[in-house]
Amino acid sequence: MAVFTKIDKSDVNKIEENFNLGIVRNYHGIKKGIENTNYFLEFKNKKTILTIFEKRVDKKDLPFFIKLMYGLSKLKIVCPCPIKNKKGSYLFKIKGKSACLVTFLKGRDKKKLSPSDCMQIGKKVAELHKATKKLKINRKNSLSIKLLHKISNKVDKRINKLSKNLKTNMVSDLNKLRKNWPKSLPYGVIHSDLFIDNIFFYKNKFYGFIDFYFSSTDYYAYELATCVNALCFDKKINKFILNKRKSYNLIKGYETKRKLMNNEKNAFNTLCKGSALRYLLTRAYDYLNTPKNAIIKKKNPKEFLDKLNFHKK
Repeated sequence: MAVFTKIDKSDVNKIEENFNLGIVRNYHGIKKGIENTNYFLEFKNKKTILTIFEKRVDKKDLPFFIKLMYGLSKLKIVCPCPIKNKKGSYLFKIKGKSACLVTFLKGRDKKKLSPSDCMQIGKKVAELHKATKKLKINRKNSLSIKLLHKISNKVDKRINKLSKNLKTNMVSDLNKLRKNWPKSLPYGVIHSDLFIDNIFFYKNKFYGFIDFYFSSTDYYAYELATCVNALCFDKKINKFILNKRKSYNLIKGYETKRKLMNNEKNAFNTLCKGSALRYLLTRAYDYLNTPKNAIIKKKNPKEFLDKLNFHKK
């Protein structure tokens, strides 16, 4: 989540007019994340999140995201649920951009996960995958290994100031991964961005998932590889090192609900490298191209260079 588009009282008034939720008592921007603009809006009897979709999100994908969150909510997966306006629509315009209002989840993300937390998350990720299997929806992964060259081509040699020959090395790694990427693994709709700030805990127990705007159809094990990269590394002396207890518990928790097949296990190192490269490339692009006036906390790409190098070894 982040703030690229700034709203004012007149925008808030339009939301009040178009929804049956009453008067907005409080609203403020949310800095976390890098993709869309997000605001917290509190009405008298309801807390909500306003998401304004920025240019990286394709308009044609918006109905998929709405159907996914609505469908998961009906299947008892705790996540934000879209709210209809007076016209019966989930999507509307703010500042000329598409937007939606969703329910607010109680709880919050944890700053640091324990191995026990990772076990809980693993179980819930498997439950998420089993639930999405029941939804008859599909979206091509716009950040799949096959399509990452579109981002790679936009990252220029300025990125080499972070690491010597980084641009050349990323292109080389991408070419190798595209050549060796696994085929015919179990797949379905995955969250595709399960970082620590998209996983909420309440009273020290897992509560729900947020921010489904990268969700797509891809390998289930690729999601698990992303979780290993995002949740199971600890920073030690300015370097990210895999916490094996966390990764073991994450996968063990997952397998209590859905057993991994042998071909998924055999491909797992490749999937981990692919996931690490995806985030290295997207963060490198954002590092070079995020507008200076955006209210956003920039994320350092070097974190995922460490993780990619770990998996390569």
